[in-house]
Amino acid sequence: MSLIGSRRRALPRGATRRHQPSRGRQNHFDRWLDRAVDVAVLTALAVGTVALVLHLLL
Repeated sequence: MSLIGSRRRALPRGATRRHQPSRGRQNHFDRWLDRAVDVAVLTALAVGTVALVLHLLL
């Protein structure tokens, strides 16, 4: 006997709903930290690319 469709309402699935963080000082710090990480990653990629090119050419 199949249980498919036996419930009138489906159980909630997926990620838990969370409240949006309050906009304030914490949000400002998060944006600053995201920018710092972006700069660090781009710098590391640039340095790695230059090192690879120099290694292949020399």
